[in-house]
Amino acid sequence: MTPCKEPWPGGARPGVVSWHEALHRHQVAALPHALASVVGTAGSTPREPGAKMVITANEVFDTLGGGTFEYQVIDSAREALSRGENGPRLEAFALGGRSGQCCGGYVHVLIELFAGAEMTIALFGAGHVGQALVALMTPLPWRVFWHDSRSGAFPAWAEGQPRLECLPGPDPAAAVAALPPGAHVLVMTHDHGEDRALIDALLARGDCASIGLIGSDSKWASFQRRLRDAGHAEAALGQVRCPIGIPGARGKHPYEIALAVMAELLTFKPAVERCDQRGVAPRALRDAFKNERMGSRE
Repeated sequence: MTPCKEPWPGGARPGVVSWHEALHRHQVAALPHALASVVGTAGSTPREPGAKMVITANEVFDTLGGGTFEYQVIDSAREALSRGENGPRLEAFALGGRSGQCCGGYVHVLIELFAGAEMTIALFGAGHVGQALVALMTPLPWRVFWHDSRSGAFPAWAEGQPRLECLPGPDPAAAVAALPPGAHVLVMTHDHGEDRALIDALLARGDCASIGLIGSDSKWASFQRRLRDAGHAEAALGQVRCPIGIPGARGKHPYEIALAVMAELLTFKPAVERCDQRGVAPRALRDAFKNERMGSRE
């Protein structure tokens, strides 16, 4: 097992972390990870079926028995995580063949991949609409980076939310530079000048999944004139949605606006591929059980 290198929510004890503790933490925080489970063995093997380990890009929690076989499981999981893969995959390891170990057995490992948060949201502004919107987002498996240039702007209930980072700071350009690529960004600060500076910096970055600006058509028309003068092309300006919210929504109360924006964000959520076959391929399962039976006869 691996020592915990990061603080745990709620002040839980540091020290040795088992696979089930690590799995809970990464599931709650919507962080990329894999759960590797021994689901079948034949002959002499390091661990029994049911042994599990959690694998991330930088850490490993618990063990499947060590040795080259375990390193191959870790490498396979990390390669898949680096490609953003989701879902289960079944892998076979012949100890003594592929794994170069002298046990001589055969192991099937189910690797369940969790790519992390479904969406990454960056929200600038902790006013009434921003607070209502974040309250709607926190139950979802989304990562939310919440920025406000004012001190003391964030509500007390935001403290300790597992997928929410509250980031105070007076420099909009630095905040934009620190964003992860591919974030869906919403700009709704208390100041029009700050809104415009943020849109300028976001367009200069050019790698946001979407950009939304709260306000009216006249506000956006005024911004566009200045942004053109700053050198932004029409194609770049076309990336900005203003007003924000799902079309046809009505209501001026902060919670009503937040609901309309939330509904619009849901339209950006990645589609789930629908097909008749999902998860581990039936042929892989048939081959796994065939090898199990062959191993039991030896």
